[in-house]
Amino acid sequence: MSPTIFREGGFRFYFFSREEPRMHVHVQGQNGEAKFWLEPAIEVAQHTGLSRREISEVQRLVQEHENDIRNAWHKHFPG
Repeated sequence: MSPTIFREGGFRFYFFSREEPRMHVHVQGQNGEAKFWLEPAIEVAQHTGLSRREISEVQRLVQEHENDIRNAWHKHFPG
């Protein structure tokens, strides 16, 4: 199960259930995908197929929606 947190700018932001405990978010775009750590700071964990411009845009969106992502994480992964 991979619930969608939100969609914006042609990207889908979502979690994979039971992947790993460190807070992170996955992002799917038309040209590829990425994973961003939220802790200890927001940073790219990995990416495939996305341009530097797309990575920068996605990182900006992760920063802009950080509280929404964190709240969704705690709701989806209680405890």
